[in-house]
Amino acid sequence: MSLRTRETTAFYLFMSPWLVGMVFLFAIPLVATFLLSFTDWNLFQPPEWVGLDNYTDLLFTPGSAFWLAFWNTAYYAVILVPLNLALSIGFAVLLNQPLVLRRFFRTAFYLPSTIPIVAVVMLWSWLLAPSGIVNSILGTVGIDGPAWLVDPAWVKNGLIIMGVWQMGGGVVLFLAGLQGISPMLYEAATLDGAGAWRRFWSITIPMLSPIILFNLIIGVIGSLQVFAQVYIVTQGHNPGAVMLVPLVYSNAFEFGKMGDASAISVLFVLLILAVTAVILRWSRRWVYYEGEVAQ
Repeated sequence: MSLRTRETTAFYLFMSPWLVGMVFLFAIPLVATFLLSFTDWNLFQPPEWVGLDNYTDLLFTPGSAFWLAFWNTAYYAVILVPLNLALSIGFAVLLNQPLVLRRFFRTAFYLPSTIPIVAVVMLWSWLLAPSGIVNSILGTVGIDGPAWLVDPAWVKNGLIIMGVWQMGGGVVLFLAGLQGISPMLYEAATLDGAGAWRRFWSITIPMLSPIILFNLIIGVIGSLQVFAQVYIVTQGHNPGAVMLVPLVYSNAFEFGKMGDASAISVLFVLLILAVTAVILRWSRRWVYYEGEVAQ
């Protein structure tokens, strides 16, 4: 056996666990979901082919739960992702300064992102309760706080607060990026008369742009896939927090509509692909990679 053949065999042996998992845990379920989206199946009887009926019902039926879930999810993502990005960059810049107890604050910001989501929901359900600490604090300044996680008009905002509290992972990534920026760039800009704000926009943001892109894509995908906190808080029954992934779960395992659940899943995958493609296309205008040559 030649050296090249042995290396090829070793490569596929080491890759085989990933390949098997890719086929059985991703490729086959994806194809099965696509096929089931054209059927009517209640888990107990054989699937019945219905063609595009599931898609037309979801997209064109007045008052469709799909569109309610779509707009709720879009609201959640559009508010949470930019807010997390802005706050993560701001806190990372602060934590990159020579502060007293800097290590303590870095750890404190990261810890919430390591807490299990069930514990996070239980904590914030207590804090955001109608008579909880948050409303008590608002009451001291004369503000009558809402029922954050009960009122359909406010529940998405309560969920956004939970999401912002867990931004520690983004802060750590931005902090690592800041420490990779050469101090000579700031020194040169200072000698040219650039102030702190100008240095931030002309050096810090461009040098952090690849990390901003990464956090943006991960944040968008994660916010569109929100499930656990929504389901724990509302069990999928609060109209103000009907989201896409909980809607898939409800259709599949509560109502026995696997065809509808599969169709929503297919539309959801297409949504993520479209949004990611738009972001990547847009990123060509503002993402700077060190060492690249301007065209």
